[in-house]
Amino acid sequence: MKKTFILLLLFTSITAKSAEPLKIGNDIQLMWDASMIESRTDGFFKYHRPVPQGVAITTDAPWEGNVSAYFTFLQDGDEYRAYYRGSHYDTRRKVVTHREVTCVAISKDGINWKKPDLGIWDFNGSKQNNIVWDGIGTHCFAPFIDHNPNCPQTERYKAISRGRYVSGDFEVPDRQKGIVGLYLFTSPDGLNWKLKSPKPVITDGAFDSQNLAFWDTNKNKYVCYSRLFIGGVRAIQYCDSSDFINWSKPAPITYEKDYREHLYTNAIQQYPRNPNVYIGLPTRYLPEEDSRVEPIFMHSHDGFIFQRNQNPFIPESFPKDRSGNRSNYACRGILSLPHSDETFSIYASEAYYTGTDSRVRRFEIRKDGFISLSTTAQSQIVTKPVLIEGNTIFLNSHTHGKGGIWLELLDENNRPIPGFTKRDTNRLNGNSIHNEVTWKQERTLKELRGKAVKILITLSNSDIYSLQIK
Repeated sequence: MKKTFILLLLFTSITAKSAEPLKIGNDIQLMWDASMIESRTDGFFKYHRPVPQGVAITTDAPWEGNVSAYFTFLQDGDEYRAYYRGSHYDTRRKVVTHREVTCVAISKDGINWKKPDLGIWDFNGSKQNNIVWDGIGTHCFAPFIDHNPNCPQTERYKAISRGRYVSGDFEVPDRQKGIVGLYLFTSPDGLNWKLKSPKPVITDGAFDSQNLAFWDTNKNKYVCYSRLFIGGVRAIQYCDSSDFINWSKPAPITYEKDYREHLYTNAIQQYPRNPNVYIGLPTRYLPEEDSRVEPIFMHSHDGFIFQRNQNPFIPESFPKDRSGNRSNYACRGILSLPHSDETFSIYASEAYYTGTDSRVRRFEIRKDGFISLSTTAQSQIVTKPVLIEGNTIFLNSHTHGKGGIWLELLDENNRPIPGFTKRDTNRLNGNSIHNEVTWKQERTLKELRGKAVKILITLSNSDIYSLQIK
């Protein structure tokens, strides 16, 4: 079964009345840190790992190969897409055997993938291939669907990528010789692309990585997470733009603790079930350990300051061929697939630099299940005051053995609210991402709408992943 790693947190007790109640609306509140907790008597935050599933894509076409990389997974309507670099390295001769191209695979279920014959780009005399872009930028082409409400349909898809400078027979002439940076691309359908910027628009940084951009619905701006070096160590930087053309000066993201480790990719995005939270699956690079890599997990409430777990999110043992040079990248994208309402699917590469091809494997993780508030003995937590804007409380929770969860509502002075005390609530148990809290007198939160309350949660031998008032 999945292994977990536990991050013990110190006991906190804060009883002072908050100046302003949290306005959480109907948003899912992730119990991944102490951001909405006022006090607790025990318990810890537990990190969880995904469960390996089958191989999703094998890069075995002549224009692909064993160094195909930098996968981006996304959903467009009822179709799932994976964009990636096609490339091959001859380990015996130590040469790249063909030019890099950008490819796409499509799927209706996120499990079984096909490579369509698009007929767009020629490769060795034939257009029967799944190549969507050929030319500058194929090294790390990273598309996204633009959710800016003012985006024209002709540019519904956008992408960024580093300008490509390849030595040898496949050198691409560049009028801006010596300028290395991120170029912009647009497409109406994600298949037919054009270069939007004749010159790179972001030039401060080191971009030989999967650099990412997207429309941030919190900031109402395009944001870009790319790579830089700080004292010789690979790191992640941030910049933003209102028009996708003019970008702010990049600045490094920061962490709650100082780390001096190489992060090769970042895989940062807004979390699908609560876009106010940002998550990343950056890949830690270990050059002194035969260039092996391992994804880790981090999250943030503002997109700038991240809390980072140092344990491998996808270890080399999941399940094979992940221990080689750059063989274990986490791909960008978190998909909710038709076969399961309770899990997300994420993807990671394996078997890089080996044989004739490489692979991407699918993994499953419980929705909101990256971290849980966990306890074995009995524990109590009290939330900060929240403004009630729904009728029912739901928990994403898992109770083990004879454990249980009970809820009680308090006013801002920590006094129990009649009808919503612990003895008025029904005990929660079982394992559900949508566990409804019910009251013995069939009361609802409707009578408390617009009021600020604290939620007192008593739990034993349980995990709580998230909370929602709906």
